[in-house]
Amino acid sequence: MDLGERLDPELRHDFGGLPAIDFTDLARARRMLQAVLAGAPIATGLAPRVVREEIMVPGRDGAPDVRLRHHRPVGLDGQLPCLYWVHGGGHIMGSVDEDDAILGDIAATVGCAVVAVEWRHSPEHPFPAEIDDCYTGLLWTHEHGSEIEVDHHRLAVGGASSGGGSAAGLALLARDRGQVPLCFQLLVYPMLDDRNVTMSSNAITDPRVWSRGPNLLAWRHYLGDATGTDRASPYAAPSRATDLGGLPPTFISVGELDLFRDEDIDYGQRLLQADVPTEVHVYAGAYHGSDRFSPTATVSRRMVRDRRDALQRAFQPPIS
Repeated sequence: MDLGERLDPELRHDFGGLPAIDFTDLARARRMLQAVLAGAPIATGLAPRVVREEIMVPGRDGAPDVRLRHHRPVGLDGQLPCLYWVHGGGHIMGSVDEDDAILGDIAATVGCAVVAVEWRHSPEHPFPAEIDDCYTGLLWTHEHGSEIEVDHHRLAVGGASSGGGSAAGLALLARDRGQVPLCFQLLVYPMLDDRNVTMSSNAITDPRVWSRGPNLLAWRHYLGDATGTDRASPYAAPSRATDLGGLPPTFISVGELDLFRDEDIDYGQRLLQADVPTEVHVYAGAYHGSDRFSPTATVSRRMVRDRRDALQRAFQPPIS
């Protein structure tokens, strides 16, 4: 597929300036992507009405401590609803630092706390290291919410790209373990399926975006020999889950030209069939992560507004 011909017109200029990244050299790819994200227009620093603090949570069963970053709006007292956020990076790269502007905006505009988790990367730390780190931080946030003025009755999980996939995996894990009740899951173009057999996963091959080649490599780094087999865990690849009942209300958003489009639509449909309140948004002419690189484009503003509105609805106090 020629992305250039299908892109929303407002996205074309910024798309043309994106570099091709060779993910077979992972160390170099990590450096390049970090530089690209640092130069993206959205990376403008913390929102002025938000403060943040670093929290170190003891690791479980001998695992390293887990770092959390707590974003909180200035001037809002008392316990706030909380979005527990997992950053993206294909399970192989990324950092909470790259999402500071996005999460600061969510905290300030929604009026909620945001707790972001730093997780260990593959292939140095393959599955289940990442999901273990994420769950350790989620459980701590639930159990110690009063210490950071978080309302653990209004706790949502969310993330973008692989972070969206891990957020979906967290929702499954929280349901199955029964320790952390969740009110919502916000899945932004989530990476859900290690099999890579859909039409969109085959069609998107442009090296300037997250495409088929990097996706195959990333899953192999994360799951090893289990990739594409029946041994792949649904906590890593949520599309593998056979029972989606009992999950929290869900918001899924994805671009029309995103390789994850088909697996995201399928997951949303299966959630609906499992009687989970779900909305799925597909944005015409948008590619994976285009809202980061062209934040002023009309379609990008709509993407941001839609997920912000969904969070605000999810965080409404329960009717007594």
